[in-house]
Order: sequence, then structure tokens, then C-alpha cells
Amino acid sequence: MQLRLGIDLACRAAHQASLADERGEFVWSGRSFRTRLRDLEALWAMLPAGTDPVDVTIVMEPTRNAWVVLAAWFRRQGATVVLVPPERAADLRAYYAKHTKSDRLDSRLLARLPLLHPDGLHPERGLGPGDALRRGTKLHSTLVLRRGKSLARLDALLEILGPGWHEAFSGDLANKTPLRFLAAGYAEPDTVRRLGRARLARSFARHSRGMWGDAKADELLAAAAETHALWAGDLDYPDLAEDIAIEARLALALTAEIKELDERITVLLGQRDPTGIVRSTPGVGAITGAAILGRLGDPARFSSLAAARSFTRLVPSLDASGQAGRHGGPTKRGDAVLREALFLAADHARRLDPSLAARYHRLMTEAGKHHTSAICHIAPTLLTRIIACWRRNEPYVLRDIDGRPVTPAEARAIIAARYTVPADVRARQTRVQRRPGTGRRRQGSRSAPSADPFARHAITARA
Repeated sequence: MQLRLGIDLACRAAHQASLADERGEFVWSGRSFRTRLRDLEALWAMLPAGTDPVDVTIVMEPTRNAWVVLAAWFRRQGATVVLVPPERAADLRAYYAKHTKSDRLDSRLLARLPLLHPDGLHPERGLGPGDALRRGTKLHSTLVLRRGKSLARLDALLEILGPGWHEAFSGDLANKTPLRFLAAGYAEPDTVRRLGRARLARSFARHSRGMWGDAKADELLAAAAETHALWAGDLDYPDLAEDIAIEARLALALTAEIKELDERITVLLGQRDPTGIVRSTPGVGAITGAAILGRLGDPARFSSLAAARSFTRLVPSLDASGQAGRHGGPTKRGDAVLREALFLAADHARRLDPSLAARYHRLMTEAGKHHTSAICHIAPTLLTRIIACWRRNEPYVLRDIDGRPVTPAEARAIIAARYTVPADVRARQTRVQRRPGTGRRRQGSRSAPSADPFARHAITARA
């Protein structure tokens, strides 16, 4: 007898479990338990006598990370674990009780969900967030995003001092040299003037390994003088310098953490991919390859390459009825880290692989696609090639459009000669794909007066 154990997970409260047979009739329901060994053993003992563990399917929603421990424990007992997207369970919940939600109802509908949608249930065999590579790549993406926000905030604070400070640092605030300077609290015009040209030049030369020196010191002294002239003492320089120092110290700390995480991820990728199949793909480095492999899971687990492309959610959405139908943009419901890694890899790969460059060239010149849209078309193709190489246990081979293997130097020469997108085509596609409403005039109120005479004429005509 096939049994389905639906579990409504809770992060702090007790979980709710309901057991149904293959016809959807409940053996029992509404049993509470927690993620404790004695509770799990007691719940497993409540299965009907003589039940074969392989006939038991555990159905859960991936509620935060509470499902990871339960999935591992039930798999060790011999059961099959299935994770259901929350949207699918929500639709069924609305069918059963439109205005009611309870943990018991959730566990009952999860136990019956395999009857209504058996084709959409896929066993979960991985560790999820328990996998070191998967967790590390997600953390890496988060830290990079945090550092970007900190650098953007730092750039905004420097604008208060005046444009000369941004120009003095060449706009490269991600460099450790300006970050160390700002983290020391030197974003103050009076302090810069007291340090003097010689001390500034020596400090820049030491931290930049000789790349910066007297010229950079002169630029910074000029920026400090310009700040004094602009503000004339109305700005509290020490207070602003302390705020800038905080952001700079945060950016430095995040940079150090990202560097250590990069080293750990590289080691994990070497353990997962010892033959370097993923890293042999053009445009895929250690961090990008780790993100693809870590977030994708076992590449051999997909039944087809189409299923792998669908997993990325970079496939176009479809709205069809009868004879009418149209394709929209990517669904973007999958793993965001995987999509980001594939996008970056595809953008580099089309510069190195003639077959991908030919497709990119056709999408840009003939199909009229924008650069972002063209890369979104190439990214799933690149993923399917990675999976095909993984299944054959062979490295990626660069080929011309006729299938002939080529060297990296030959590939770059072919791309430069045949598949370079003209500048006018690229500029035209950029103008066509520019979204309406991004200009400052469109951000204002519709009833506010406009400085554009044509806009005023249009408003008068509509009135």
C-alpha cells in the first residue's frame, strides 16, 4: 500500500503531520511533533504494521531550512522525500478552504497533493542548504551584494564633499587603497591638508604598491581645497568623515570575507569536480563554476536537457489558448544565484565560443534582440552543454559552427572576423529596449507642470 505523509513544517512551533493512502483517504491526521529524535521515531512507529519504507512518500514545503534535517532522517529510513513549491500548495489550500488556514489542513492537503499532481513531484535527494558548496555560493552572492551596497553608499557620501574626491580616487572605490585611506578617517579636508603632500604620497605608494604617488596626493589636496571653497565651514567635516570611515571599514571587512570564501569555494569545487569539466567551459571560472554546480545539484539528475533548461527558469513564459499564444519574458522563479552565474558565464562564453558567438550575432542583428535578451537565450544553451559534458565525463571543446574543433586563438579570430556585432546595431537595440518611465520627467506627478513644451501641449490637447 502506497502511503503519503504530508508534513506542515514550522520553524519554532510543532510540525503537523497527516497520513493518507493511495486513494487519498486518511489513516490519521493532525499529529504534532518536533524535530527531535524521539518524536521522529514515535511518528515513524505510527505507520501501519507491515509498511515497507519504500512505499512511503514524505511531502513537505521547503519552509526555510527546517526541512533539511527531516528530509535527511526520513531518507535514511528508506522513504522518498518530495518538496512541493509553496505556490502549488497554496492553490490547493484555496480549493479546500478559501477562508481557512490551519496547520492541520496544510498537512492534509500535502498528503493528498500527489493524487492531484503526480507528474510535478520530484524526489529530493540532495542536502539542500546542508550542502557546503550550495551554501557557500549563496553566501558569496549575498556578501558581494552587501559590498556593492556599501560601496554605493560610500560613493553617495563622498558626493557631499564635492566631485573632486570621486575624481581623485578615479571612481574605483572597490580598490583597497582608497578604502584604507577613508577607513582611517582621512575623508576630512583639514586632516588632508595637515598630512601634506609628502606623507600622502608615501602612504599611497605603500598601500598601492607604487601605483599611486605624488600625482594622486596633489589631486586629493585639490579636492580638499575645493571642499573648503564649496562649503565655507557650513559642513561638519569630522562627523561626515566618521560616517565615511564606517562604510569604508564595512567594505574592507566584506572584501576580506569574500576573499577567504573564494578560497574555500575553490577547494570545494575541486572536490566536487576533480577532472575540471565545469571549469573547462568557456567563460566559467572557479567561482562561477561553483555557483552553477552548487545551485544546480547533480547535473545527471535531470531526465532531459529540456528539464534542466526549465529548472533555470530562463525559458520564456507562455500564454496560450486555442489558436492564440504568445511568449513572454523569463519566468525567473528558479534559483537567482544560478541565473546570475549562468548569465555572467554566457556573456563571457559568447566572446570565446564561435558557435555561441554566431547565435548571439544572429539574435542581435537578425532577430533584433537586446543584449540582455540575447544572453538570456544563450545561458540555457550553455547549461545544457555543461550537463552533456558532465554526463559524458568529457571536457568542453571549442568548435566552429560546422563542428570542427578549434583552438582558443582560432576561436577568437573567427569571432572577430565573422560575428562582431556592429556598433550601430548595438546602439539601436539599446535605444529600442530602453524602458519608458526611467527619465526624470516621467517620475513626477501627472498633474504637475512640465518643463517640456511638447508635454504641455499634449496635456492641453487631452483636456
